[in-house]
Amino acid sequence: MEIVNQLASEFGLKTEYSQNIINLLDEGCTIPFIARYRKEMHGTCDDQTIREFADRLKYLRNLNDEKTKVEKAITEQGKWTDEIAKALSEARTMTEVEDIYRPYKPKRKTRASVAIAKGLEGLADILQAQSKAFVLKDEAKKYITEEVKDEDEAIAGAKDIVAERISDNAELRKELRALLESKATIACELVENENSATYETYAGFKQEVKNIPSHRILAINRGEKEKCLKVSINIDEKLTFAVINKFFKKNNEDTDAVMDETIADSYERLLFPALERECRNNLTDRANEQAIKMFEVNLKPLLLEAPLKNNIILGLDPAYRTGCKIAVIDKNGNVLDTTVIYPTPPQSKTEESIEKLKKLIEKYNVDVVSIGNGTASKEAEIFVAELIKHVSRKVSYAVVSEAGASVYSASKLGAEEFPDYDVSLRSAVSIARRLQDPLAELIKIDVKSIGVGQYQHDMPQNRLTEVLTGVVEDCVNSVGVDLNTASPSLLSYVSGLNMSIAKNIVSFRAKNKGIKNRAELLEVSKLGPKAYEQCAGFLRVVGGEEILDNTSVHPESYQATKKLLSLFKLSEQDIKNGNLVELPNLVSAMGEEKVAKACEIGVPTLQDIVKELLKPGRDIRESMPKPVLRSDILSLEDLKEGMVISGTVRNVVDFGAFVDIGVHQDGLVHISQISDAFIKHPSEALKVGDRVEVKVLSVDAGKKRISLTMKGIEKDNEA
Repeated sequence: MEIVNQLASEFGLKTEYSQNIINLLDEGCTIPFIARYRKEMHGTCDDQTIREFADRLKYLRNLNDEKTKVEKAITEQGKWTDEIAKALSEARTMTEVEDIYRPYKPKRKTRASVAIAKGLEGLADILQAQSKAFVLKDEAKKYITEEVKDEDEAIAGAKDIVAERISDNAELRKELRALLESKATIACELVENENSATYETYAGFKQEVKNIPSHRILAINRGEKEKCLKVSINIDEKLTFAVINKFFKKNNEDTDAVMDETIADSYERLLFPALERECRNNLTDRANEQAIKMFEVNLKPLLLEAPLKNNIILGLDPAYRTGCKIAVIDKNGNVLDTTVIYPTPPQSKTEESIEKLKKLIEKYNVDVVSIGNGTASKEAEIFVAELIKHVSRKVSYAVVSEAGASVYSASKLGAEEFPDYDVSLRSAVSIARRLQDPLAELIKIDVKSIGVGQYQHDMPQNRLTEVLTGVVEDCVNSVGVDLNTASPSLLSYVSGLNMSIAKNIVSFRAKNKGIKNRAELLEVSKLGPKAYEQCAGFLRVVGGEEILDNTSVHPESYQATKKLLSLFKLSEQDIKNGNLVELPNLVSAMGEEKVAKACEIGVPTLQDIVKELLKPGRDIRESMPKPVLRSDILSLEDLKEGMVISGTVRNVVDFGAFVDIGVHQDGLVHISQISDAFIKHPSEALKVGDRVEVKVLSVDAGKKRISLTMKGIEKDNEA
């Protein structure tokens, strides 16, 4: 119950809701299922809250397990006390538990352990007690043995033992740790080598630990890893020694000098190096979590970008020497044709390439050209803008991110999907499909390679994968998946399914020439009742036998849905005909609670059902901004200071946002240029995919840097 109550308090939930979420997770329910179909049990928490709840539950359970291990280890040594029990009970972090265990943890050979082996622990007790009634040298003589040659060696050994005790004191470490977090600074020195120019900004750099932003920590860490920076944590030692003295000094003039030496040795040799490492590790952990959070924040809108449906798309993967790879796909993403053209240097066969693509465009009635934004993208864009002038039908183009396309193309999945195509042609197909259905295509790529955020290769990879996979899972399930067209990759992210079951679903639908209703899923190999419960509501059957199969209404609520329709003398035919516009008003007039009771469901479930009945088969992405389609081109040289341009946010980072303004090179809107109002982080005002008006502040053509602002544009327009 302690964990239940703690989580209820931390997340602002009723105790019963906290217990319910724990029970559901322990039963093997997935987070999308809990968030969508068990709202009455947790008070309508969203998937993000439940995911954070699950992470915190895991941490608290691991913490309890660690406490149990520590209690057992100390008890086996015969040193368990009520004081230790109280301290362990009150410990709230793994670090605090480790500190409590530190004095009892078996150590490798240390100076203190050598002194203890020589029988000097009694002298250490006397030194640490700092009683007025003894002379240390006289006491030390009593400890001279074959192993201890004189009183100086005895005192040195006693000092080593006390120094280790000081270092092992849990309360002291806790207080010093807090002191470093509030008063320490982090400093950098530049180390000259072939890469050091990248880190010149950090030459002589200093900043308070408590104020340093996450992206700066990650930059410093990378500089240190590349041996370009020497990094240290610094603090006024008067502050740290005052804390240690408070714990261990008793102002006995006979022992003051020895204790000062002991404290200084403990601090310099044992305490500070450990605390400095801890401080750096904590800064890195926080920076990693912040960076991973930004990946999470950026990935979701990228995956939920509006699909460009019902268009024939030509995908163009730009390159120089090896030519631009071309793939034409139909409205369902099937490949119609492929080729290679050479409009870019060194071949520069522009006219020949125009003729080749002109034939493809007219043969297949291509609507849009999708251009990857990698190498030779600018030249490819110039070529396509010229090509459009030569075709008889209306064609536009869009530049899409090709991040991860090469990873997918060379992957086992890419080879399975297109065994007859070489790697580069697979990339062209992927680039076309990214415009047609971003979610369905991007989920095929290792989430770490999608290219949103910063320092993805420096992150703890398991944690990054865990978080980003959760984002993909949430997006796939919030959109829903067409059972009769979805790839195994897409199906594998559906709540309750995995790749093995997903492949079985695809085999089943091929064998049976399609799936006619959700209930047929129970005939799929390895898809049992529990998996069906978890996945059914997220899978759609378009044009099937049951209209509700094309909504996110769960089969367990079909009976309730039919009661709802019957209550207001409506039928499933009214759903098909779109005759339920008045349903929300009818429910409201009778009262939601009364209607929910009559249908034997909760109010949140009722609200979801009503919403679904109004738009069966709806795609939540339809409300998102559509892709920007162009027919002309703007170059870096065309940009002028003060020019106002429309753009699309491509990436949000700690210090600002990168905006695609159609010139191949994204411009940076620094956090200070996003809003007149104070914001702590760019994500408070912007997200990936947002359409924004920006004004050019400056252009550095040599360094390909564009500085933009979002401030003052309305005033300029009014003027």
